[in-house]
Amino acid sequence: MSNQSFKEKVAIPYAEALLGYVQSFNLLDKATQDLSSISTVLSKSEDLELLLLNPLVRTSIKKNVLKELFQTQVSDFVMNFLFVLVDRRRISILDSIIKKYLELACILESTVVAEVYSAIDISELQQEDLINKVKLMTKSNKVKLTIIKDSDLIGGFIIKIGSKVVDVSLAGKLKQISLYLNVS
Repeated sequence: MSNQSFKEKVAIPYAEALLGYVQSFNLLDKATQDLSSISTVLSKSEDLELLLLNPLVRTSIKKNVLKELFQTQVSDFVMNFLFVLVDRRRISILDSIIKKYLELACILESTVVAEVYSAIDISELQQEDLINKVKLMTKSNKVKLTIIKDSDLIGGFIIKIGSKVVDVSLAGKLKQISLYLNVS
């Protein structure tokens, strides 16, 4: 079993437990917002990620760092959830737990999640246009975009919605051309 699939399997019960808890107290929107902001901070801070992944760092230090960073930004139940993960030595899979939680929350709210890979930053206006296009493609009322910057695309973008992939990137077009030329 690969490390990634192990993380995903371990993350599922934690994500489901948190989802059940927040649902019972009608805190779904707040928890989703809190976890999204934590995920953003984690993705931007390699030092924080390394600290949380390091098994040699004491749990009290990890808790203090999390408290300093997030106590004023997130709700108490999310903060307590983070502490439980530290105590159970599962904080290293926090990113997988958050990803799974957000996935489950979107399913619960009938929201379509579209991953957009782009070589450059996408403006607010472009994001709104993409949301409208995805709504038309999926016939969904709610769409959440996850923007991932990938300079390997050279230009254009790739949209992934579940198992569907729409590739309008320059790298994708060049790959298609090279495959065509190799076949001929």
